[in-house]
Amino acid sequence: MIKAHCKRAKAVRIILSGDWDAMGLIDFTHFVNELATQSGQAILPFFRTAIATEDKSRGGAFDPVTEADRAGEATMRHLIKRSFPTHGIIGEEFGAEQAEADYVWVLDPIDGTRAFIAGLPTWGTLIGLTHKKQPVFGMMHQPFTGERFFGDGGSATYRGPGGERKLKVRRCTSLKDAVISTTSPRLFAGDELRAYDRVESVARLARYGCDCYAYCMLAAGHIDLVVESGLKPYDIAALVPIIEGAGGIVTTWDGGSAAEGGRIVAAGDRRVHAAAIELLSR
Repeated sequence: MIKAHCKRAKAVRIILSGDWDAMGLIDFTHFVNELATQSGQAILPFFRTAIATEDKSRGGAFDPVTEADRAGEATMRHLIKRSFPTHGIIGEEFGAEQAEADYVWVLDPIDGTRAFIAGLPTWGTLIGLTHKKQPVFGMMHQPFTGERFFGDGGSATYRGPGGERKLKVRRCTSLKDAVISTTSPRLFAGDELRAYDRVESVARLARYGCDCYAYCMLAAGHIDLVVESGLKPYDIAALVPIIEGAGGIVTTWDGGSAAEGGRIVAAGDRRVHAAAIELLSR
């Protein structure tokens, strides 16, 4: 894991140096914060208003999208294309462009749209950057509360109304002592639901409906385990460097890379992760 962290931190240093792009030195930190600020300005006017909602599911489970989602992603795409024309972009609302590029931005303008349309602040904008398909930087921005969580796999930081501090997961010796989260048990079915129930039945406390916020609370040391299924790359790529930068672990249920989404399990303590994997794989 230390080796992986070093590679990711090095990748971000390459970005900061500007050596990979003929356009010269760009302040990467300033640029990512500008993405967050401008996308937040595009999204917030829609929050807690009588916003129109569409259903992308085509008859399946309700999968909402709003004009706020589209406005936020369009803003980020414009800024990325202007500053990094050789980079790829994968976004929830407008698909993929140059997805085979070495550097690809992975965007979810509103992760937690159900919470957004219900007026709840447990949503956020996910801004991820991958290098050769591996997540190297991620930010979760919650513009309503003014919070930003970001990391590069080697370290992670929180910035909000109370100031700035390093993020660090907490120790948790066993699953029976763990606080766990999932977006909703109703998003599981069949064997997956039974597998999740085995985990929840052991845990001390379960909370639902937090989407990306749950992963950030794990990185901040308040939640111990997050279990999800059916995630897309834009749901998780930005969160991987934050969790790992805070000292946590995030994989698929079978222990593989979480970068492409799917069935995801994230933990602050490796002992809890191992216990969850064992129950999920039965």
